[in-house]
Amino acid sequence: MQEDKIRAALVELLYRNSYGVVVSNILISLAAASVLRSAVPASWLIGWLGAVYLLTAMRVLAARQFFKRVWEPAAVLRWAWLAAAFSCVSGMLWGMLGWVGFRPEEPILFSFTAVVLTGLICGTVPSLSAFPPALVGSIIATMLPFTIRSITNGGDVSGAYLALLGGLLTINLYYCRTTYRMLHESIRLRLENVELVSHLQEERDRAQAADRAKTRFLAAASHDLRQPIHALSLLIATLAALGQRGAVQSGDARDLAGKAKSIVGNLSALLNGLLDISRLDAGVVTVERETVNLSQLFNQLSNEFAPTANDRGLDWRVVESSLQVDSDPMMLKRVLGNLLSNAFRYTRSGGVLLGCRRRGASVEIQVWDTGPGIPADQQAMVFEEFVQLQNPARDRTQGLGLGLAIVRRTALLLEHPLKLVSVTGSGSMFSVTAPIASAMPAPLPDAKGSLTGIAVSIMVVEDERDVRETMVQLLTLQGHRVYAGQSAAEVQRIHAEAMAVGDAPVDLIIADYRLEDSATGLDAIQALCAHLGRPVPAVIVTGDTSPSRIREATAGGYRILHKPISGEELHEAIVAACVGDRDRSLAAIEGT
Repeated sequence: MQEDKIRAALVELLYRNSYGVVVSNILISLAAASVLRSAVPASWLIGWLGAVYLLTAMRVLAARQFFKRVWEPAAVLRWAWLAAAFSCVSGMLWGMLGWVGFRPEEPILFSFTAVVLTGLICGTVPSLSAFPPALVGSIIATMLPFTIRSITNGGDVSGAYLALLGGLLTINLYYCRTTYRMLHESIRLRLENVELVSHLQEERDRAQAADRAKTRFLAAASHDLRQPIHALSLLIATLAALGQRGAVQSGDARDLAGKAKSIVGNLSALLNGLLDISRLDAGVVTVERETVNLSQLFNQLSNEFAPTANDRGLDWRVVESSLQVDSDPMMLKRVLGNLLSNAFRYTRSGGVLLGCRRRGASVEIQVWDTGPGIPADQQAMVFEEFVQLQNPARDRTQGLGLGLAIVRRTALLLEHPLKLVSVTGSGSMFSVTAPIASAMPAPLPDAKGSLTGIAVSIMVVEDERDVRETMVQLLTLQGHRVYAGQSAAEVQRIHAEAMAVGDAPVDLIIADYRLEDSATGLDAIQALCAHLGRPVPAVIVTGDTSPSRIREATAGGYRILHKPISGEELHEAIVAACVGDRDRSLAAIEGT
């Protein structure tokens, strides 16, 4: 591809130089005719001048057509050979002048002819080196008649001029080769610089767009984070005011607790959405591909969204399908769930449809709605973070504006093309396309699992005192034995004191990722395992949503919990870590 561009640039240079050749031909031909008018018949000179001017006009017209043309790599070579043909014909015309001007008996005329031909031959190097065949053809056509006359005439003068012409030919061919290489290399470097500048401009535009998106993202996230925190602050103030009046009534306490739980739920939903985006950007989400039965998947989605459809009075239809696709079942379900949530959220009347169409070796899974539709110039925006076209007031009951951003990133990770077709006032169709699978599908995992009550001994490393005390209180109420401190060293000391009194087993370590003195949860876990003399299951708790931080926290291979976490999530993580470790131990024992 680059070589085609270089060739095209060389041919363009050839035609640009042709304008200078035209001017020189007109001026030199007039001077030559003036000098030769006493030795050559006027009719011959007039005919020769007419041929030179006609060729000159044709070259000008050809050059004008060349610069008007549409660039086609296949046609560039034809234009180059056309320029070579013009150069050869021009050389023949000047060679004819050399034939008639070869008059050794008239030294002045003979010398003038030789000088003109020599100058023309030397002038071809800068003008025709962009296409060497044009230069070689022009030189040969110009020199050949004069050379033939020199050979047939003989004599010392002719021999001297033959030697001169031979030297000129050799030198010009050498400089033609050198000039062509220089032109080729300079054009190559120029094209590379143009591509580099274009690439830098694209990177600059991309960086500026990313900076604007980050600013918009942070502004929206800051607003949405402040709202529930503000509401919690008011609730706490209300609770404090009630407490100052005396004992808080159970009804008031339940009402405040319900509101607090709802606010925390909204805050958790926002942070979980941010976390999902960060995990996708960090590249720590792995795709577990398997055969997915769309009938089973559609049945689960049908049951999940049936209550929403009933509450909103919408028609909810699912078109059955026996097709199977190759995808990650949980991620595909998440994508379709977000698309359906979005469809139900903005559909006021009519209904929502879930179905699929076979597209060759793929399946296009479609979600149709009868909502307000999305204008064509805003369709790309809906996949950006915190963009809600129908929610300028940012009402939290209408979602957070992160669902479609997560859909776009997840679909990209799955390599499932995402499509949007929408007409304002007529609804929208979102679709994701997955390849057809032929293997038998495995059952889709159930979203809800049963947890068995379990009481264990836990080391907790948390440098925030309020968080640490609250976690210790919660874990103690759940029946666990806890050794907690703000650093690994403090936890070691507390555990050593417990061992001095009696048995102090440790079943699990829970560590915050960011600790004091630039330590991390990974450092704390390694130190505590070294203290215990054996590896212990561990859970890392983090509030970071930075992709780089998420990659670092995930690198240890431990279970990750992202703040804020509920008591149920903490209990589930404890059970999963301890039961998983017990199962691995039993498998090792059975293996021996």
